[in-house]
Amino acid sequence: MADLELRRLCLRFGGLSVLEDVSFAVNAGELFALIGPNGAGKTSVLNCVSGLYHGEGAILFRDVEIGGYRPHAVARLGIARTFQHGELFAQMSVLDNLLTGRHARIRTNALAEMFGLPGVRREEARHREAVERIIEFVELERYRHAPVAGLAFGTQKIVGFARALALEPTLIMLDEPSAGLNRDEREDLARFILRIKHELGITMIWIEHDMQMVSDLADRIHVLDYGRTLAEGPAAAVLRDERVIAAYLGRAHARPAAGAAGGGAPGGR
Repeated sequence: MADLELRRLCLRFGGLSVLEDVSFAVNAGELFALIGPNGAGKTSVLNCVSGLYHGEGAILFRDVEIGGYRPHAVARLGIARTFQHGELFAQMSVLDNLLTGRHARIRTNALAEMFGLPGVRREEARHREAVERIIEFVELERYRHAPVAGLAFGTQKIVGFARALALEPTLIMLDEPSAGLNRDEREDLARFILRIKHELGITMIWIEHDMQMVSDLADRIHVLDYGRTLAEGPAAAVLRDERVIAAYLGRAHARPAAGAAGGGAPGGR
């Protein structure tokens, strides 16, 4: 059974078609890369799954239709995401930013919190322990109490990545997590992604422009171009498809490739 399935997803804003009949399925534990040129509609797909946009077609999470869900309901299902620009709380510490990612796991109520009942204190301790494990997992121990605003951009991206993990998700959607990172930071990110896959078994949908990382890490690739599916399959075959190369390099008359024949991987670091 697929963890996530899109069936003929369409999204329009007035007369502008952003997504047109996009369909794919992401298997449990899979690292599924969603790639394409700028403006291809990749982030719009994540926004539809997250409940930020509502299009036409079907979005199924473990065979349950979630296309009409609001973002907080999607999060409660165990679907987390990162954002291209972090979207962190700049004046809060790393620890407190990660605690905000636990909101869907909080089981207390306002009255119990007002009186500081023992159950509330136990719940707070449980959430802090969970966040501390994530801080250790992504090696942010020395930044634990640092305000996010004072951190380097690359470190902020890792904090956003860690906050998604704080939800204890079964599915994470990563929106260009390597954008703006230097080489060492990208290598750290790749290591964390592989640890999530192999140690935690979390399903991931990954928007990425670094084709070398995609080639090295992804199980399968789905390519969008102008809101439509262009190709899908194993990384080695898709990145040699001349239609994909043409979409990235702008060759208007590339010969369609069959399977993995010919060409080279588009883009690069």
